[in-house]
Amino acid sequence: MLDILVTLIEAYEAQAHPILPPEPIEAIVYYMESRDLTRHDLEPYIGNRARVSEILNRRRPLTLDMIRKLHRGLGIPAEILIQPYSARHIVA
Repeated sequence: MLDILVTLIEAYEAQAHPILPPEPIEAIVYYMESRDLTRHDLEPYIGNRARVSEILNRRRPLTLDMIRKLHRGLGIPAEILIQPYSARHIVA
């Protein structure tokens, strides 16, 4: 009986309150904070200091090459990094 109740509760929670994956920039920031990384530590994966800043400030989207490097180097799931997210574009 208890097994049936647990199954019903899990099904309800999955439908009514799904846990969505974090968006890419939130995931990168989380990985930085949880591993005590700095922006400088992201340079091998993203590019120079200015490029890291543009990515984290959403002024430039992640490229496929950056996604691959972040996945391989930091272990951030590629499924999270490839998700679309809003980036603020600079108008010249």
